[in-house]
Amino acid sequence: MLRKIIVIGSFALLQLPLLAQQKLTTKVLVIGGGTGAATAAIQSARMGVPTIIASEHGWLGGMVSSAGVSAIDGNHKLPSGIWNEFRDAIYKVYGGPNKVFTGWVSNTQFEPRIADSIFKAMANAEKQLQVQYHLTYKRILKKGNKVIGAVFTNNKQQTIHIYAQQVVDGTDLGDAMADAGVAHDIGMEASSITGEKVGVPSSNDIVQDLTYVVILKDFGAGADKTIPKPANYTPTEFDGACTNYYIDTTRKAPNVDAQKMLDYGKLPNGKYMINWPGYGNDYYVNNIRMNAAERAASLQAAKEQTLRFVYFIQHQLGFKHLGIATDEFPTADGFPLVPYYRESRRAKGLVRFNLNHLAQPYNSTLYRTGIAVGDYPIDHHHKKNSAAPQHLNFYPVPSYSLPLGSLIPQKVEGLVLTEKNISVSNVVNGTTRLQPCVMLNGQAAGVVAALAVKANASAAKVEVRKVQQHLLQSKAMIMPYIDAGIHHEQFEAIQKIGATGILKGKGVPYQWANQTWFYPDSSISEVTFAEGLRDFKKSWQFTGSNNLLTSEKACEWLAAIIAKERLQPQHKNLPLVTAAQMLAALKQQDLYSNYIQRKSLAWLLNNFLNPFERYAVTHEGKIYN
Repeated sequence: MLRKIIVIGSFALLQLPLLAQQKLTTKVLVIGGGTGAATAAIQSARMGVPTIIASEHGWLGGMVSSAGVSAIDGNHKLPSGIWNEFRDAIYKVYGGPNKVFTGWVSNTQFEPRIADSIFKAMANAEKQLQVQYHLTYKRILKKGNKVIGAVFTNNKQQTIHIYAQQVVDGTDLGDAMADAGVAHDIGMEASSITGEKVGVPSSNDIVQDLTYVVILKDFGAGADKTIPKPANYTPTEFDGACTNYYIDTTRKAPNVDAQKMLDYGKLPNGKYMINWPGYGNDYYVNNIRMNAAERAASLQAAKEQTLRFVYFIQHQLGFKHLGIATDEFPTADGFPLVPYYRESRRAKGLVRFNLNHLAQPYNSTLYRTGIAVGDYPIDHHHKKNSAAPQHLNFYPVPSYSLPLGSLIPQKVEGLVLTEKNISVSNVVNGTTRLQPCVMLNGQAAGVVAALAVKANASAAKVEVRKVQQHLLQSKAMIMPYIDAGIHHEQFEAIQKIGATGILKGKGVPYQWANQTWFYPDSSISEVTFAEGLRDFKKSWQFTGSNNLLTSEKACEWLAAIIAKERLQPQHKNLPLVTAAQMLAALKQQDLYSNYIQRKSLAWLLNNFLNPFERYAVTHEGKIYN
């Protein structure tokens, strides 16, 4: 036990005993202060479960705050859950959507310190959430095969043991899950392993380039904020970053000038996020297995490259009035607190989400287990590593639902995954790594952890539909329908019936914002509806024509299903309802039309049969009752 003496004038005050080792107990422990970690902790606390989040620094938000990546990639037209809350808060700070559409890489750009303040406000609003800042993760605590907590040190070099029923790994590089013994992958899997036809001939340990972002600020015409010339600077390192400096024609020709390059990450209030992939400040190193000292050295090298790029912008391109912002981060050099990692260890979870699932969702049943949505293309950064495949940029896919099983590791209990530690293939990480999807997978991880605590069960035993139901109650999408979002009058019914597959959406790869359409106001053919019913349950057999489905026939078929299902012991409590009663209900809800619309059919199915809640699914999306 340590005692600390404070001398004030001629008086000595003996402070309360300070333990060299402290122990804390909670229900859910979230390790890390990143984007997914923060949303996991907030969601867990909102469900009434005592939660501690342990952040290594004094900030919350990770990518969007302490790493400085304050330009949102993706989900602009899929606002839902905490991602939607976060964006609304950004709009409120700056005065609306147009005020944050400042650069061309994103519809939503902001200052990193604002993101930190928003996450802190969200956290402070939750009485069940305790935020522990400046805790450095050291190791996992286990009892047998179950994770029971973790060990940290604080900024006073004290050791802190935090015990919990459920632990969420929100570390940047999956350090906690590795310590827990979770099987995982680092780098690329061969196409022969994943079944993804993307031309990766053999597995390797190549990860995506990282970036040490920096925020520049416009100090006005006439100002000279040029930094001292960095060691090893040569402008040829950045040859081809923009048309203003392009000498080596063996490099890919740039298609933007210097000003447009800067406007890529233009933020409000005259600031610029410097996160430029084309011969800019991306940096290759795989430091996942390194110890703390080795990682620090590798990140210093990344930071020095960014400093050289800043000098290139100021000296070679002539933007002397742009200097490193000193009002963003609480660091001596003005850099972000952490680097921007695009890739981590990827756990081997209850399911592994790969490109085939994403590109052709209805070729399997994983889509039924969705807990987060994304629409960004598959985007890999490998330009700074000539040994890496260079063909994975913007691989065309539709928008998608991330399956629940990707958040739950195999074999190890007491642990839930978020951030980039989830069970996806290396290729798919190129889209699931983006900020909105990470916010949403974190929110889902918080739901899983909280429900596991409430049920006194492992995360693997938490029912898929219960997780999805809690997310829907939080206005978080589980199906990525661009035309039936959270403000649609039949949002919940469409989400639920879409997640059964009785009514299917149509995916469309589209530029930088992929799409899936539900077509709520469209009609449906008899044969298409019959196929959807049969896909869900083989015993639901109907013969349909190519004619459009009428409201009357939809009610007749549904009444027949209900009558048949009531004969099964597990469904004997299904309310008996006639076709005439359902037809009357449609009219009362102003949902009747001669040829039934898909939104009306979703309401009808959800209201009277309720297949989403009545028929449970496995983590693979198979129906088991």
